Amino acid sequence: MPSLTEAVAVSVPGALVGATDWCSHPADLDVVRIGGTKNPGVDRIVRLAPDLVVANEEENREPDLTALREAGIEVLVTEVRDVPGAFRELARVLDACGAGTRPRWLDEAETAWARLPAPDRRTTAVVPVWRRPWMVLGRDTFAGDVLARLGVDNVYARHEDRYPRIPLPELRAAAPDLVVLPDEPYRFTTDDGPEAFEGTPCALVDGRRLTWYGPSLAQAPRLLGEALRAPGRWLLGLREGPCRGDEQ
Repeated sequence: MPSLTEAVAVSVPGALVGATDWCSHPADLDVVRIGGTKNPGVDRIVRLAPDLVVANEEENREPDLTALREAGIEVLVTEVRDVPGAFRELARVLDACGAGTRPRWLDEAETAWARLPAPDRRTTAVVPVWRRPWMVLGRDTFAGDVLARLGVDNVYARHEDRYPRIPLPELRAAAPDLVVLPDEPYRFTTDDGPEAFEGTPCALVDGRRLTWYGPSLAQAPRLLGEALRAPGRWLLGLREGPCRGDEQ
């Protein structure tokens, strides 16, 4: 899990012996790569003989975790559905990984979210996370809670699925005030995504600030807030203008 990898790497230097192929932070992370979250190299992990494997209930498959446990490796499984839960799980993981003291960035992140002012107004949004097929944030997601705390209400927050597949015509018909397009897991860009929502303001945001729970949480309220308060703009600093285009 990239979020947890970054948190452990910056807080307990030298503790990590392996990470997924998608763990991109810190940039100089030099550890064995063990595959993706959905297809880890279990045999490779066993050969590394770690004292602990940190996993996530959403990202990792139970058969892989069972195989690790059967090989005699302790597995700590995290579950994060909201911002307070992220802080609880981060503290638990860092303690399990041998952090002697609470890292400064964790205190700064908690303070930043605790001092977040109440939004002046609330905005409705559709938040795609994939395209072909279109998938959006649904119920009980960390990113959805992040947005809600910033005054952005997910249109599909009450959907029965956490990441429902919604046809594009239905997304348009929902008539949100805003479409939030992160650059991960699908890399939405100014040329790939906004053109599907003609006439609706689109915010292209840093997916790491929206979906990661780790050191990035300290700056996330300010940076995401700035982006989301600029409806009708391309929010990567490239250009301004309404979202136009069509897709069948």
